[in-house]
Amino acid sequence: MSGKRPRPKVRLNPYAVWDRLNRANLSQNELARQMGISSGYLSQLITGQRRPSPRMRRRLQQALDIARFDDLFIVERGDAT
Repeated sequence: MSGKRPRPKVRLNPYAVWDRLNRANLSQNELARQMGISSGYLSQLITGQRRPSPRMRRRLQQALDIARFDDLFIVERGDAT
């Protein structure tokens, strides 16, 4: 055992993203353009194929105007055993 505690994995909540995009009348491509990322990368984040870095999480919260972390992200914790 390395003694390190496994870091929780964070993924984007796709339902929260689509809800916010619909409310803002914004497309996925427009959001990606505003954030300066490719629409393909944003799609991978939304579908869970990629996990957002801490920096990307902050950028997503800002771009979608979501203050609470838990309103946009899902934290997956490993087993404690």
